[in-house]
Amino acid sequence: MKQEAKTAAGAPATLWDRTRQLASQEILATALRLFTEQGYDETTIAQIAREAGVSQRTLFRYFGTKEDLLGGDQDRFGQVLTDTVGEQPADVDVWEALRAGIAAVQALHDSREQALERFRLLHNTASLRAGWLEKRLRFQEDLLPLVEARMGTAGGGADPRARAVLATAFACLDAASMTWVAGDGKGDIMDLYDECLAAVRG
Repeated sequence: MKQEAKTAAGAPATLWDRTRQLASQEILATALRLFTEQGYDETTIAQIAREAGVSQRTLFRYFGTKEDLLGGDQDRFGQVLTDTVGEQPADVDVWEALRAGIAAVQALHDSREQALERFRLLHNTASLRAGWLEKRLRFQEDLLPLVEARMGTAGGGADPRARAVLATAFACLDAASMTWVAGDGKGDIMDLYDECLAAVRG
C-alpha cells in the first residue's frame, strides 16, 4: 500500500524529504503500537514522544493532533479522495468514481497491518468513532458538488439523490471495514466494499 515519497510538485523526494518521512513513519508506528497495547484514550502524547525518541514539540511538527497519530493526515486523505473522484473521466459513473476515490485513500496506508490496526481502534474507541463521523460528514460535503455534477442533478445540495449516493458509499465503507476487522483482516477491504454496495444497489 505504501507509496514512494514525492514532493508536493510530484518530483522525487530529496534526502531531507525521505528523512522526514521516515521519522514520521517511526512516530506513527510507535503511536499505533501503544494505542494497540494500552488503548487510545490511555496513551499520552508525552509517552508516544518518549518512546519514539523525539520531543513533544517535534512530534507536533509532524502531527497536529493525537487523532492524526492514528489516522494520519486527514486533510491529505480528504484531498486525495476529492482529487481522485474529480479526475475520473466524464463517462465513469458516480459509483465507480467514488470507488476510485475510496481505493486511492486506502492505498495511503503504510501497510495492510497498520490499516487493520487503525480500523480496529477506530471501530472500538468511542471518541475516535465520533471524530470519524464528523470527518465523514465533512468529506461528503466536499464531494457533494462533484457528485451533483456527475449525476446531472441540481447544485447547491438541493437534490437529495446526490447526498443519498454519498451517504450510501460511506456506509458501505463502514460496513466493509467493520467486516474486515471482525475477520482479522481476511480478504480485501475493497472487495468487501463492492459486496456491501452490491447488496444495497441490488
